[in-house]
Amino acid sequence: MAFSEAASAAGLFVQRDQERRLSRCQLADLQLSRLNELLAEVAGRPFYRDRLKNLALPLQSLSELPKIPFLVKADLEPDRNADAAKPPSLSPANIFDLPRERYVRLHQTSGTRGWPLPVLDTSQDWGWWLECWQHVLDAAEVTNRDVAMMAFSFGPFIGFWTAHDAMVQRGVMVVPGGGMTSEARLKCMLAAGCTVLCCTPTYALHLTNTANELCIDLAKESAVRCIIVAGEPGGSIASVRQRIESAWNARVVDHAGASEVGAWGFGAFLADEQAGLASSTGLHVIESQFIAECLVFGDRGQVREAAEGEISELVLTSLGRHGGPAIRYRTGDMVRGIRNHNRACQFLWLDGGVLGRADDMLVIRGVNVFPSSVESIVRELDSNAEFRVTVTRTNEMDQLVLEIEATDDTARKLEAVLRERLAMRVNVRCVEEGTLPRFEAKSRRWVDLRNRAT
Repeated sequence: MAFSEAASAAGLFVQRDQERRLSRCQLADLQLSRLNELLAEVAGRPFYRDRLKNLALPLQSLSELPKIPFLVKADLEPDRNADAAKPPSLSPANIFDLPRERYVRLHQTSGTRGWPLPVLDTSQDWGWWLECWQHVLDAAEVTNRDVAMMAFSFGPFIGFWTAHDAMVQRGVMVVPGGGMTSEARLKCMLAAGCTVLCCTPTYALHLTNTANELCIDLAKESAVRCIIVAGEPGGSIASVRQRIESAWNARVVDHAGASEVGAWGFGAFLADEQAGLASSTGLHVIESQFIAECLVFGDRGQVREAAEGEISELVLTSLGRHGGPAIRYRTGDMVRGIRNHNRACQFLWLDGGVLGRADDMLVIRGVNVFPSSVESIVRELDSNAEFRVTVTRTNEMDQLVLEIEATDDTARKLEAVLRERLAMRVNVRCVEEGTLPRFEAKSRRWVDLRNRAT
């Protein structure tokens, strides 16, 4: 990296660091200014014209934000073909309403009706994504001396595409691992001297299994010092994180984002971890780039702001993606938000990261069950075993069955622990090694069959 580029990068780091240290009042002023800029730009555009028509601009305070209606994923869906069995046309989400020639990137997310939903970005939007990712790389202490392996498919899913470009922007040597087998990726990482790995928590554990099969001691032979994980809650589940860090002798840094919203979260800084402040893992929301609301939604439509540390749904407003802004987007992520804490970064802290999904949280015989909680219990007993949970209903009684590629002894122990922790019986069954599906992207381990006759 040239001297001028290095100086510019250092200056931007200082700016980000200053933003992370703003007081709540200073941060609110920054957010209000950026929000008013965004609203002024989108107020006359097709999607937001009706949503904002009764709003007096500019807003005088963030307390006026609730006047804007919530945005949910179904609102993003364009008109589809009448025949639901046929694939829809490749129409982007409704919020991307600028002229087609303004957009330079196309990726996809899952649609609410089971079809992929395209999301678009202008060149300015893409630059904003990369700036958000720089906060993640700051937390991971990534420099231009690092070599990074991007262990994902590089398909239309946005995945680590932005991480790739943010790494390049920082001067990191990036190794694209798309199209490689796990064995090939491992060998490439060792040969290239990769120091940073980007993947899902599941895949980091899967690579440890592959390394064991190849008689590779990752803790000794790999140069990886940091693993940036995303796509699943494992990075903020203490037991999963510990297993990954132990196997690789590397630090895990969690990240969270969404195709519809942007790269919104990053894990604790090393200094906080060393000071014992991050003993309970979690995520910071990048509040210089997003407005975060932690809200509790009642059964009858009532909404209130969550108390400090109360489980609530995260609602985000992206402030820098003007080509497709998500304003008051209900993410569906269940979190414990803490604004008053003593971490160096003053941004909102989500204790435990994303605890689960509002639409994934299952009520089984009166018990609220989060998939991340079950995964945490599984990983306490077996760090690498693949598993799948099936939910059925028989005679109006919900049943959980957990299949796991493990020994009978592990299955018996797991059944006992699940019964103790969840206060309910879960039927645990052993299956043969290799019979359950593997995923390089987000794992899909939960199958809910309660809407089918049993």
